[in-house]
Amino acid sequence: MSDQAGTVTLADIRAAQSRIAGKVRYTPVLDAAPMRSPVIADSRLVLKLDCLQPTGSFKVRGAVNTLLSMPQDQVARGLITASGGNHGLAIAYAARMGGTRAVIYLPTSAPKDKADKLKAWDAEVVVEGAVFDEAALAATARAEAEGMTFVHPFAPPSVIAGQGTLGLEIVEQIAQVDTVLVAIGGGGLIAGLATAIKALRPNVRIVGIEPEGAPTHHASRAAGRLVTLDAITTVAGTLAPRRTEALNFELVSAHVDELVLVSDDAMREAARWLWFECGLSAELSGAAGVAALMTGAVSVRPGSTVCALVCGAGTDGLG
Repeated sequence: MSDQAGTVTLADIRAAQSRIAGKVRYTPVLDAAPMRSPVIADSRLVLKLDCLQPTGSFKVRGAVNTLLSMPQDQVARGLITASGGNHGLAIAYAARMGGTRAVIYLPTSAPKDKADKLKAWDAEVVVEGAVFDEAALAATARAEAEGMTFVHPFAPPSVIAGQGTLGLEIVEQIAQVDTVLVAIGGGGLIAGLATAIKALRPNVRIVGIEPEGAPTHHASRAAGRLVTLDAITTVAGTLAPRRTEALNFELVSAHVDELVLVSDDAMREAARWLWFECGLSAELSGAAGVAALMTGAVSVRPGSTVCALVCGAGTDGLG
């Protein structure tokens, strides 16, 4: 990682891309042009399918980069984290790669199928607290008590750099992209992706999408400082921290052009569209970019090329 504490650079993201090559998937893109949809209008919509990662989401990029950047003694102590589900799966995957144990703390809002998948990968699963932040407090206490290595889901530079490899792929795969739509939870994905894309294509517009029931970054940007939400009301648990972290806030403030909000119902409708038109089973967070287009929360000029990330697989959007 960069020698300067608290930064993530294009060089860090390129190094992460080399480090994780062959250990995570270089995921495809899907041009939505032939499909019936109010999303497309007179512009081109391209879906970046990181829902096809081994764990079902982009999170594996940051987890594997972190594992491979870590001294072996830290790996040997075991990996522990808190997660809405997807980062936990990524850490379980990385722990198996590193031959060490994984302990995953989930809030009660995490889908049961993700807990079941974690157990199938031999991770220890602990359900603690109603939201991510409460699970994280319990996990960090356990890490200190047992000497395990805690891997935060969105704050470490190694995680952000790993997620930023998505930005490199988008630039390589979609030559004419001018708008990129990214779901935001804690902000690790959009912080890394935006850092990469703005360094290479500064004129590309980066838009972050949050649930109305968890406007963590939206509230912090409006206040000009880190804000802790009083409550979380979205059912999209992978987009639901009450607070982001300083580095994420800094990178999002520097590189993300707009932040918009969408409802859970809008994400659910977008997930149904992705299933009906594309055969993609996306969780609510994975459908957030399409939801922003369908609702008009994001508008695009005719002739634009828009990339929407389908960042997580799941079935919660199809209920």
